[in-house]
Amino acid sequence: MPRPTSGVTVRIIGSRERAPIAALLDRGARRDAGLDRRVARIVSRVRREGDRALLAYARQFDRLTQPMEVTADEIRAAAREVPRDVREAIAAAARHIRRVAARQVPGTWSIEPVRGVRIAQRVLPLDRVGCYVPGGRYPLPSSLLMTAIPARVAGVPDVVAVCPRPDATIMFAAREAGVSRLFRLGGAHAVAALAYGTATVPRVDKIVGPGNAYVASAKALVSFDCAIDFHAGPSEIAIVSAKGRPAWIAADLLAQAEHDPDARAILFTPSRALADAVARELRAQMPESGPARHATAHNGAIVLTRSMDEAIDLCQRMAPEHVVCDTAAIARRLTHSGTVFVGNHSAQASGDYATGSNHVLPTSGAARARGGLSAADFVRVSTVQRLTPAGLRRIAPTALSLARAEGLSAHAASIAIRIHPTAHRTRGGSPGMKRNQRKARR
Repeated sequence: MPRPTSGVTVRIIGSRERAPIAALLDRGARRDAGLDRRVARIVSRVRREGDRALLAYARQFDRLTQPMEVTADEIRAAAREVPRDVREAIAAAARHIRRVAARQVPGTWSIEPVRGVRIAQRVLPLDRVGCYVPGGRYPLPSSLLMTAIPARVAGVPDVVAVCPRPDATIMFAAREAGVSRLFRLGGAHAVAALAYGTATVPRVDKIVGPGNAYVASAKALVSFDCAIDFHAGPSEIAIVSAKGRPAWIAADLLAQAEHDPDARAILFTPSRALADAVARELRAQMPESGPARHATAHNGAIVLTRSMDEAIDLCQRMAPEHVVCDTAAIARRLTHSGTVFVGNHSAQASGDYATGSNHVLPTSGAARARGGLSAADFVRVSTVQRLTPAGLRRIAPTALSLARAEGLSAHAASIAIRIHPTAHRTRGGSPGMKRNQRKARR
């Protein structure tokens, strides 16, 4: 007996159809000028008025009726309400995230490029970070784990989390992840409070985590004053396959499409038979309601390519958040992606929860420049430089020549005075400085 179909039809687009392909793939971060203005007003008021504005917005947008901060007693009590299987799942996911994050922290080193010149890399954790945890239709404890645990593994001593409606699972995840303080706050006002601080919410060094359009706009705005991870747009998945299982491919596409009506779920394949089979499976598996229907119809597609090489090239052009492919050889060529899943059993949704790899990933083409959130995002990497007298003499000719070539005589003088201190103790500075001063007066 044939399975019922949903009535939602996914587009099958030929790779030579330039306009539809461009509309599908070439999407940068979208900005809404009206929304940005509203967010700017919220951020400005919280920055100016502190807790008074923050509380007013929390009551208006978050429907806050309790204190802004969740107490330790509340967290302990909530943990007892979480079903055992969910507690065990959160604990297991946390263990996996910690194991992966521990390998991501950059190491220290020391090197002597020239005898007498010692350069050391220093890796220090940020002092305080803020983790934004969405609180829309359902609680997302996985997002809290994915942001707070790498920060703790990196050595951050103070991790602050905000969530507009933290339920028992969020509170249990906060305890498991080592969150220092948890606030019942969301939206642009929560981002502003983290970026600038109020009497209640401490100012942080960096804000991480996904959110809605208001959160994304607020993060972009405050990034002039407070570091952020990256712009988080609608979810994306691209599947590059010539021989995958149609039912499994359709399931993976729908798993991402259900996140958001603006999510993009795309299959690139050189196989017409696979394209048709996946289209049938999408119609059969399509949920009766929810964002997946709109996302699949308006932002999803099956792109029929002339070859696997072209499928890879188009996926590279998209630079998607998630990629699923058939083989390790193909994965090596998919270099513009937040994360890559290889083989039939590498279900993309497993990475959202349980593999240990981070699910906070770049979208809207940002994967051309970086991968997902990691423990490395929570440290300051800097250098410490030490020169001996002999070391300075060895590199002085190089430094002096370059400084003079750039017209920076004071730079040169600051080195020369150490090499020949007596010759440069002349009134009014070095001869080079005097020549530049005379030129400037002409």
